[in-house]
Amino acid sequence: MFGKTSIKEWAITDRPREKMELRGPGALTEAELLAILIGSGNTEESAVDLMRRLMADCGGSLNTLGRMTIAELTDGRYKGIGPAKAITIMAACELGKRRMKEEAPVRSKVSDSADIYEYFRPRLMDLSHEECHVLLLNVKHEILGHEVVSRGGLTEACVDVRLVLRHALLHQATSIALAHNHPSGSCQPSRADDDLTSRLREACRTVGLKLIDHLVIADGNDNYYSYYNHSKI
Repeated sequence: MFGKTSIKEWAITDRPREKMELRGPGALTEAELLAILIGSGNTEESAVDLMRRLMADCGGSLNTLGRMTIAELTDGRYKGIGPAKAITIMAACELGKRRMKEEAPVRSKVSDSADIYEYFRPRLMDLSHEECHVLLLNVKHEILGHEVVSRGGLTEACVDVRLVLRHALLHQATSIALAHNHPSGSCQPSRADDDLTSRLREACRTVGLKLIDHLVIADGNDNYYSYYNHSKI
């Protein structure tokens, strides 16, 4: 739309900073917001054009952008982005992630799989490796806390069932819910996930605990699989 024209030559209403001042931040695209952060582009591209290309390479996804590294942002594909600008972009993504954690509903009580998902999504999003967490609940399904029970690689995180039970017993929980992420982007459970769910359910029964759900969470809105919702728990 604007080609190689300098941002200073654009109509005032099209300049990112002026546009935000006049119309508010909601009127800006992701590329325009990022352009404000980096300040300048290169000899061939304005800051907005550069950020449009970067976002296009990320499939338009801020989640994908948030998983990029300094090395990836400065590998030469994006002329004009050096370590300082890359760090600025990464800092902005991290702030957005932390804001989501603050805004995620702090539910004192869990009533369904959606509650569990909302609790864990900001804790598991953007991870490049698998993590498994256990949510600890009392008899009223009020949240007592949560614990990380494993961290793994790209495709698997081995979970020690005994460790899960230990956390539950130490917190005097009566029910638990398990949640782990799939960095692949698919929330479909694996055979290993099925086996873990079965073993944990049986182990819980032996000590008087109830496993109410196991969620597999992937990046994206409402992109999760609930064993309870699929009548597999």
